[in-house]
Amino acid sequence: MAKDLEPKTDVIAETDTFIAWRADEPDGETTYHLELNNVTIHFFQEEWDEFLELVKLLTE
Repeated sequence: MAKDLEPKTDVIAETDTFIAWRADEPDGETTYHLELNNVTIHFFQEEWDEFLELVKLLTE
């Protein structure tokens, strides 16, 4: 039963000091996480989509 409460996680991208990963939560929500050295930023789907738009604007 406890296994059903654990999120399924996948690494999206990783460097030596940064990692982006996704968690499919048991309640059906998907959350995204950026680990930047000792700081972790958590995003819900809508926030993640907006963050990706921002990154695209930065790289144009």
